[in-house]
Amino acid sequence: MTGDLPKVEAATRGETPDGQLWWQQNFSLHPSANVWVGAPNESWSHIGTRAMHAAGIEEPGEEDIKGTYQEILSQTLAGLAQAIGNRLNQEVTCTDGGYAESVPEIPLTVVEVVFPGAPELALWVGFSDALFDALVRGEAGHGAVDNAEKEASGSVIAEKSKTLDLLLEVELPVSVSFGRTQLRLKDVIKLTTGSIVELNRSVSEPVEVIVNNCVIARGEVVVIEGHYGVRIQRIVSRQERLRTLS
Repeated sequence: MTGDLPKVEAATRGETPDGQLWWQQNFSLHPSANVWVGAPNESWSHIGTRAMHAAGIEEPGEEDIKGTYQEILSQTLAGLAQAIGNRLNQEVTCTDGGYAESVPEIPLTVVEVVFPGAPELALWVGFSDALFDALVRGEAGHGAVDNAEKEASGSVIAEKSKTLDLLLEVELPVSVSFGRTQLRLKDVIKLTTGSIVELNRSVSEPVEVIVNNCVIARGEVVVIEGHYGVRIQRIVSRQERLRTLS
């Protein structure tokens, strides 16, 4: 969103400073599989303000800044859930999440984030034992099964390859939705050059990627060689895709 690629490194520091804004995010792997992210005031404030400035809002309020930081954090953790799912070869999603007053006694790692021309920012990250255990069990269970599954499905894939090849050539319409609204006919008639139509989505929310009238992903708008594009940040789950069709 800002057009700047920050430098991110993990480091080891002393005690966690007081006054952190802690966010606890649970994952669908296990009720206790969660991650904590702590941000000092200067970190979440700078991240939220930078994104708001990139959206053209020069003097955002504190609640808007905090909400923007929360949205960025939620999208980042959704990407983490997808990465965990890819590693375990199963669908993993973010479940309950919210601000926490404190963090349990777990090892914490500080992540240093440096934007060009800005001071160094710090985010503290901790993973629960249940999340580590789920990763270890999942990797151990899937590693031995992968080869057997590939051999068993090899003949089926060969039989379906011709049909699949035909389907892969089907062209589908792809569109990007910035938001929606409803207007009365009398208001539509009044629209002229320069009129502004307010949508139902804030500047901090991701846009929707729609394929064949079905929302399949969400992401951020980017500009590539003078053309608009969308950087995919989250693939929509199967259940959510079905809801968008209903």
